[in-house]
Amino acid sequence: MKDFLRDQVLQALADLQRNGSVPESVPTAFVIERTRNKDHGDFAANAALLMSKAAGRKPRELAEALVGALPASPAIAKVEIAGPGFINFFLSPEAYRAQVRDVLARGAAYGRNDAGGGRKVQIEFVSANPTGPLHVGHGRGAAVGDCLARLLEATGWNVSREFYYNDAGQQIENLTTSVQLRAKGVAPGDAGWPEDGYRGEYINDVAQSYLAGDTVHADDRHVTGAKDPDDRDAIRDFAVAYLRHVQDVDLKAFGVNFDVFYLESSLYTEGKVEETVKALVDAGHTYEEDGALWLRTTDFGDDKDRVMRKAQGGYTYFLPDIAYHKTKWQRGYGRVINEQGADHHSTVTRVRAGLQALDAGIPKGWPEYVLHQMVTVMRGGEEVKLGKRAGGYVTLGDLIDEVGADATRWFLTSRKADSQLTFDIDVAREQSNDNPVYYVQYAHARVCSVRRQLGERGLEWNRDNGLAKLDRLDAAHEQDVMVALSKFPELVDVAATNLEPHLVATYLYELAAAFHAWYNAHHFIVDDADLRDARLALAEAARIVLANGLDLLGMGAPESM
Repeated sequence: MKDFLRDQVLQALADLQRNGSVPESVPTAFVIERTRNKDHGDFAANAALLMSKAAGRKPRELAEALVGALPASPAIAKVEIAGPGFINFFLSPEAYRAQVRDVLARGAAYGRNDAGGGRKVQIEFVSANPTGPLHVGHGRGAAVGDCLARLLEATGWNVSREFYYNDAGQQIENLTTSVQLRAKGVAPGDAGWPEDGYRGEYINDVAQSYLAGDTVHADDRHVTGAKDPDDRDAIRDFAVAYLRHVQDVDLKAFGVNFDVFYLESSLYTEGKVEETVKALVDAGHTYEEDGALWLRTTDFGDDKDRVMRKAQGGYTYFLPDIAYHKTKWQRGYGRVINEQGADHHSTVTRVRAGLQALDAGIPKGWPEYVLHQMVTVMRGGEEVKLGKRAGGYVTLGDLIDEVGADATRWFLTSRKADSQLTFDIDVAREQSNDNPVYYVQYAHARVCSVRRQLGERGLEWNRDNGLAKLDRLDAAHEQDVMVALSKFPELVDVAATNLEPHLVATYLYELAAAFHAWYNAHHFIVDDADLRDARLALAEAARIVLANGLDLLGMGAPESM
């Protein structure tokens, strides 16, 4: 609708330019916004205010000229000029009825566009260390990252989902030591248990499986336990594979899949880290001091230079990050989005600085980041810690077991990612209007129920007649539903552009509220066939949009509840 109105204004401007009323140099940058007050119409344009200086005319005078040159359209009931020169558009009922027809014509494609033009984008998310089950923070990253992928696919991008496994470094050594000690009968709290050892009971599960000679399957490999508690290499390989499998099981239960699993260890075995060091040295952005190799990241906006190679040997953690992102660029991803926890905030500047220091043509501000805040899980008004086997933290699997995958997804995506989130298990389990998940999915189920009731009464919905008789829908509740439906394509575009999937959840709740209000105020299966068919057409349009929106969140659209 905004695109349509923008085109109307541009046609009016072109007409004024043709007759010499305004110069050709008048800029065409202006905004069309939905109004908050219906007395001011449905949409407002600030075109006259932004064009007036270049046009050499007062804003209100230019607004009058533009309105006078607007092409006639059955979608526009009237146009008014407000204040210093805002152009307010009042849409006709037919404009919204046309949206209903568009919904039914396009079905699952309604709301989708090809703005991305098939361009490649990689989204990296979750990327948890394979040292334990996924916790609720990882779950939020999984939900947000997957929804971002769905939104970008819906707007025409060619999306690749990637999981980066940090299977090298000190945490993996701590994991290996912990499993080895449990395999030898040493438990947390016993003499000799390291302070930084992993204490969850799952470590003992890994140890016992290794000693039993079990074979575990993890994405790209199958590893069999060597049974030898002294073979650290074998223990390391088995533990990493075992826990990668555990994480993969939770992700699949959550409906999250990946196209690529990238191992940090491969950066070393394939020489990518050494190549990156050489490239940075050759580019002249490094220096040695106190026995360490430094990267001059302050040249690229960092607050201080960073050590790449420590004096005692070994690389700091951000160097493999640079090497990893270099591979993303080399793989042809002109756009990369990293969805990570807020604790990665400090790495954003230094990773970008390191990539700029490569002098490889990587744009500034690449990659993009979406950072999510922590999640607090509550029950009965108190914070809970469900994951005893995980060592005291709440796991993604815990939440799925407690409330189901759909409710977990909703609550982890329904607020902006950079805001802290409270996950109330009691609310998520309720089957009432107080539970937003239930409220939205129930709206979809209600439409399906009406269709079943229609069949039980021996009646049929005449779709074509319903679309032809949409003018019968003149009740305020019906207008509210039509207006809500018309917002969906715009909503999808904005959510994808801003990388804000929570906007989808907010929209679905508003659409469900409009539908429930209409359903509660009017009977759908009435004796008047024309009115009945028209109401069922609008109800079906609402069902389609609810299903499309729920799909963007990775959630189901149940037919009964």
